[in-house]
Amino acid sequence: MKKKIRIKDIAERAGVSVGTVDRVLHQRPNVSPSALEKVNRALEEMNYQPNMYASALAYNRSYTFYCIMPKHASEAYWEEIEEGAMHACEARRDFHIDVKMLYYKRLHRETFEEVCQECLSFDPDGVVIVPDQFELTQRFTDQLHERDIPFVLLDSYMPDLQPLSFYGQDSLSSGYFAAKMLMLLAKGETEVMLMKQTLNGRVASKQQENREVGFRHYMKDHYPQVSINEVELPLADEGRKRYAPILEQYFKSHPKTHHCITFCSKAHIVGDFLLRTNRRDVQIAGYDMVQKNAKCLKSGSISFLIAQHAFMQGYYCVEVLFRAIVLKTEVTPVNYMPIEVLYKENVDFYQRTMI
Repeated sequence: MKKKIRIKDIAERAGVSVGTVDRVLHQRPNVSPSALEKVNRALEEMNYQPNMYASALAYNRSYTFYCIMPKHASEAYWEEIEEGAMHACEARRDFHIDVKMLYYKRLHRETFEEVCQECLSFDPDGVVIVPDQFELTQRFTDQLHERDIPFVLLDSYMPDLQPLSFYGQDSLSSGYFAAKMLMLLAKGETEVMLMKQTLNGRVASKQQENREVGFRHYMKDHYPQVSINEVELPLADEGRKRYAPILEQYFKSHPKTHHCITFCSKAHIVGDFLLRTNRRDVQIAGYDMVQKNAKCLKSGSISFLIAQHAFMQGYYCVEVLFRAIVLKTEVTPVNYMPIEVLYKENVDFYQRTMI
């Protein structure tokens, strides 16, 4: 068993006082350059490994992390992210960690800018960001860098922003994989439908854009003869009443469509429509294990879901800030989540958390 190294042992080795060693270990001022050199040399020679947990607890200070994310309804993908973040906060309660949520409206740049400025006004210790447009997000992250505030990106990876860390799926690989899974079911088909939720022709995130790129890359390489028919459903709340007429018109004019896909968490919009209209020969594939999607999966209107452990993403984003800021340990900069396929036969066994 390795012998525990005491401060007294370090002081004797370095030829300085116990108080000097204590100041060096806790990075306090009033240590001369020569004493600092002696202590550091002694630490290296003795292979001293500090107890980071004990050191952090000794400071007895509080930390507040802010999570900037899209406004969402209950039982949504983002709610799982939120629950994971709060679970991490509870797990580290001895270190006086607090996590606060700030919400912006997707594709409404003014709300993102307002929330970012509100966050800065609170002088956060660390920030978790679900990015909006790159340029908008960069304006905010540049200010975080100027203030030396660490931040973690969630959902969409933008390496040029130089985050402390990232959690999310490899979107291109995920879209490519989704196409492969879809065509196992639709191998003999001549067309598939791609459902998008858009505002002014734009989808809600870079992640969805990249999934589509990966999807189309696979289709072009392996099934160039299959037509990909796009259907756009309005992202705005007031557009919900238009969903049914849009879908009704599509399936009326495309009777050969039997398989659909979407790269957002709203496959249940089409799934519910298929169940209401009794279209048993059509299915849609989608993303994220939210309850509305799970219900359609079990009922047969969703063929499969690709899950990405939203709860874990929320948990680990807070945990990585804790480790970097409180424990002052190195963290992994890029963390890709698993790409998992859920069918009605295995959805009940899906573990939302592996913590």
